[in-house]
Amino acid sequence: MWGSVCRGEFSSFLVAFLLLQQLQLGFVAAQGGKASPWMTLSGNAPAIIAKGGFSGLFPDSSAYAYNFALAASSPATTLWCDVRLTKDSIGICLPDLKLDNCTDIQNIYPDGKKDYVVNGVPTSGWFPVDYNSTELSQVSLQQSIYTRTNLFDYSLFAIFRVEDIESQFKSPAIWLNVQHDMFYTQHNLSMRNYIIAISKRVVISYISSPEVSFLTSIAARVSSKTKLVFRFLDATIAEPSTNQTYGSLLKNLTFIKTFASGILVPKNYIWPVTSDNYLQPSTSVVTDAHKAGLEIYAADFANDNSFSYNYSYDPLAEYLNFIDNGIFSVDGVVSDFPITPSEAVGCFSGLNKSSLDHGKPVIISHYGASGDYPDCTDLAYQKAVDDGADVIDCPVQVTEDRIPICMSSINLMDDTTVSLSNFSSLSSVIRELQSGPGIFTFNLTWAEIKTLQPMISAPGEHLPSAKKPKIQKCRKFHENAAFMAQKLGFSVTDAVIHTLSDAGYNNQTTLQVMIQSSNSSVLVKFKQQTKYNLVYLIDESINDATPSSLADIKKFADAVAIDKKSVFPENQKFITAQTNLVSHLQKAGLSVYAYVLRNEFVSQAWDFFSDPTVQINSYVQGAGVDGVITDFVATARRYKRNLCMNMGNNTPNYMGPVQPGGLFQLIAAPAQPPALPPMPILTDSDVMEPPLPNATLVPARPARSLPAPCVLPLPHRYSC
Repeated sequence: MWGSVCRGEFSSFLVAFLLLQQLQLGFVAAQGGKASPWMTLSGNAPAIIAKGGFSGLFPDSSAYAYNFALAASSPATTLWCDVRLTKDSIGICLPDLKLDNCTDIQNIYPDGKKDYVVNGVPTSGWFPVDYNSTELSQVSLQQSIYTRTNLFDYSLFAIFRVEDIESQFKSPAIWLNVQHDMFYTQHNLSMRNYIIAISKRVVISYISSPEVSFLTSIAARVSSKTKLVFRFLDATIAEPSTNQTYGSLLKNLTFIKTFASGILVPKNYIWPVTSDNYLQPSTSVVTDAHKAGLEIYAADFANDNSFSYNYSYDPLAEYLNFIDNGIFSVDGVVSDFPITPSEAVGCFSGLNKSSLDHGKPVIISHYGASGDYPDCTDLAYQKAVDDGADVIDCPVQVTEDRIPICMSSINLMDDTTVSLSNFSSLSSVIRELQSGPGIFTFNLTWAEIKTLQPMISAPGEHLPSAKKPKIQKCRKFHENAAFMAQKLGFSVTDAVIHTLSDAGYNNQTTLQVMIQSSNSSVLVKFKQQTKYNLVYLIDESINDATPSSLADIKKFADAVAIDKKSVFPENQKFITAQTNLVSHLQKAGLSVYAYVLRNEFVSQAWDFFSDPTVQINSYVQGAGVDGVITDFVATARRYKRNLCMNMGNNTPNYMGPVQPGGLFQLIAAPAQPPALPPMPILTDSDVMEPPLPNATLVPARPARSLPAPCVLPLPHRYSC
């Protein structure tokens, strides 16, 4: 049935949608009452256009996508509809001219594949022009991008007519995108007549098209309140009605102004990117458009798509570079994830002019700024300091010549090129450390390790602040201490205590020291001999902790570091619930730090919308953690400065924490992942360990001749 929310799942959708409404609705303009800070053509805040709704998560143009866009983003969000015509001249919202990938039509009409010429290009597939609206009512929308979850496809979403977008969702604004006018004409259909007719029944705020002839044909027939926007495609493609390339048309914006009030361009028209994915200087297209009296909108934003390394995998940083760079601002952005530009516009613009810092959460680096540079290198640490880390970490390992160093793994094969070096023959299996082969830090001297090239770690494997924080801390953590003492004759605890003492950390208060370990005996020894803050690392995902285990931890630790899934358990990357672990730890007098928060979308639950700011906000505001351990310090520091913190009931919806299990409930019963066994509960026996063995002297081996030093260009220089 046309216009239904979805077939067979309306009630479950309604329940879940009402849960979403628990988020506070209402857009909060951070600069309300002041002169406009925006460098848009009108001086208004940039528009947020939800492409097919919240299509980064749900099937494009589906009920869930449109509803969620309005519930989780700015209430001013515009809903985008790619208009296609059916055989009986009904306009429908569909992300592609073909039905193949975005619907299940191949299962419904397996013999319906056709071959057509579209704008001069032979094209095969299933096309809406071959089906009437009744026939397409049997077809369901599905996720067309294979890197996104397909579990919502089982809800059997109906295809919407254009008029349904207004009647079903009450959107404040609708954007219709129209392409392939000539193709419809070849099939005796008139997109022009349809758009003119629908604009008399439905309030349309924007109509965009990449075809000059189409926009000029409707310019005098639609409401003057409807903005006509010329859409630029790839610069090398020829526009079908003028046969000029889009790159050529870009040089004649005065001509575009004769029939359009704005232009829509791929984002790389504004900020070009090199072949190796680094930003080039911005072009003049935004200022050129504004000089011509044209608004300019940027397209192709998606949090889970590849974008320049300059943004450190942070989509919010990318949006800010388009709307708040101090030089220009686009007039709107078209996004698959409208929550992120909502944050950019409402809470994070203008921060460079503000000294605001909310203090919470404590930001602890993870191997330095290891999301940008190889773990524990000088560049990673320097960037972490520059980006505003409150605490700099050092995972302590030991070399063969008994020098304590900062290295993310005791196995050099994990984060260096040692397996390709002259030391590859040193590979061995040490069962006490790992089941597979390794070349370990204690196999090489410090001089030998410095000849190796570091490697940046991948997330699947395991905008700097204006001023540095007033107090920085040094966080050292120790693993394998018992092995080092017993097998290597080296007391890592003694070495660290002596090193810190020699550096003067015992006699000053400006810099503080935190010692972290998953071995309670290590922390007990530090508590006996120092006054450092001690952090107990729980190195497995747990559901809770017994009161007696919490009492045991409190005897030797001031804080606990817990895996992020111990806060929000996941099933197939969907958050299923929120545990009580954080509150129980805090009630026991322990601060709580969540690890490891990363910007790369592949490391996040679907519930965070591929947005690291949503992730941080959910752990801080939703779960109440005291600090975060992160590869990307700059993202966390910017979060601490956002303009929408501590607003109580006035907090905008897009800055509310995610609702644990909210998305999971939206999955139709046939697609629900099987329940996972419950995570374990921490007990006394998990916490208490035998005392560390005494270190026994091990004879040193004869010196090896050093290979040629590894001389590397920045940013790959290595030192700890």
